[in-house]
Amino acid sequence: MPRILTIEDDAETAQEIIAELRGRGCAVDWVTTAREGLIKAVGDSYDLITLDRMLPDRDGLAVVTTMREVGVHTPVLMISALSDVDERVRGLRAGGDDYLTKPFAPDEMSARVEVLLRRRSPAYHVTVLRVDDLELDLIARTARRGEITLELLPTEFKLLEVMMRHSGQVLTRMMLFETVWGFHFDPGTNVVNVHMSRLRKKVDPPGKTPLIRTVRGSGYILEAGAC
Repeated sequence: MPRILTIEDDAETAQEIIAELRGRGCAVDWVTTAREGLIKAVGDSYDLITLDRMLPDRDGLAVVTTMREVGVHTPVLMISALSDVDERVRGLRAGGDDYLTKPFAPDEMSARVEVLLRRRSPAYHVTVLRVDDLELDLIARTARRGEITLELLPTEFKLLEVMMRHSGQVLTRMMLFETVWGFHFDPGTNVVNVHMSRLRKKVDPPGKTPLIRTVRGSGYILEAGAC
């Protein structure tokens, strides 16, 4: 059972986070101040921390910076009402691993938590990813579908890597855009759709069982035997 520390001073937001995470099978501890959060983060062992950017006694940026300085490498999902690209970049540069803006959908938060938790698992550090007869070699930078060598552009390679690392999981366009391109998602952009279309033509050639499919209204999923 993953152990998660939630540092959030707003009770309503905290209860929303806690209810969602506990519903997903996580054990959650909750504190309301930066001081309490640092004491718990340093003195206890957690799989992930959700951190409010605006705390009553200290800025969340200072909290995550202090954590990194004292050797706490627990993944941190920063949650903030500050949605400007510059603020998101500041949060990531301070040591945060992901940045979620308020208001947020509980499912989106859970998906981001799942991604961060998977990064801590030994499987995340493998160098060859496989789903069905699709193989991605992260060292040689090669991709194959059975006996077919896939000629992927760098962005297509990264996009496929993200999807294979999270095979069987629906990934939203926002998650894919921010993970692959590293920018704040613009709902009006179609860059994910365009690249996904090109990638699917290479990964799912005629005669092969499709591995990538669109989940209407949600995003995309890569899984064995997709149709």
